[in-house]
Amino acid sequence: MYTKIRSLFIITFGFLPVLALAQAGTVKTNQEKSDDDPTKVTTKVGVAWSDNYDMDDSDVQFSGSLALDEARKINVKINSDASEWRVGGSWLFPIGIFNFNFGKNDLPNGASQTNYSLGTFIPLSYFGFQPAGFQFFPMAGYSYNTGDTFGCDKGKNKACAQPGFSGSPSEENGFDLMDTSGSSGYIGLFMLKPLTSNLRLLSVAAGSYGSKNDDGDNYKGYFAGVGLGYSFDKHNSVSAFTYIQDNNTYIADADKRFKIAYKYQF
Repeated sequence: MYTKIRSLFIITFGFLPVLALAQAGTVKTNQEKSDDDPTKVTTKVGVAWSDNYDMDDSDVQFSGSLALDEARKINVKINSDASEWRVGGSWLFPIGIFNFNFGKNDLPNGASQTNYSLGTFIPLSYFGFQPAGFQFFPMAGYSYNTGDTFGCDKGKNKACAQPGFSGSPSEENGFDLMDTSGSSGYIGLFMLKPLTSNLRLLSVAAGSYGSKNDDGDNYKGYFAGVGLGYSFDKHNSVSAFTYIQDNNTYIADADKRFKIAYKYQF
């Protein structure tokens, strides 16, 4: 398993020396970057509202970033009931941005997840690659997760431990919160395409693979979404996104949601 994760990073980051020798484009200043550029370093505050497609699991998040200079910033995010929060920082280099975070997430099914992560976004425009105005940002990283998950406690000899079980994941059937921990690597791609001087198309997709759970299955997950961003002026901007996320450890069924966000940049 660890060999596979290591290979994931070797493949991903192994291209960096090659890219570094490629023809570099002009490095954009933070003022020149789009409001949705993941490598932008600025001081900002924001609020976002999200819900699932059934409109029965709404959530409000507050976020903020404090730019220490042109290359470094501190990031925080928390939702309205503090069931999900994250603290971290970013360091910008010409070739990309390096992010580190730690936080906790209490999931709707009663499970919880504490996460420590390192990651990066690399703007391919730095290497002169920006076809038809599309801006691509390959991303990769590593995370360590610990917490509990709502799973089958086979020691109870309940229905869920029987071969071919297809019932509901309930306590009556032997399901309970169980401790779990593991690590994973992820790779993905963020895309930004300006449609006008104020409007832009956004999309993202990522997959992750990690250590084995109690059932002997390796952690697997994915995230994908598409949306639009719009800037009213240099301070105020909004975005709307719809996305799906799933994994085989912390989420029982794929979580399909939409999100509307506002942010103010100082």
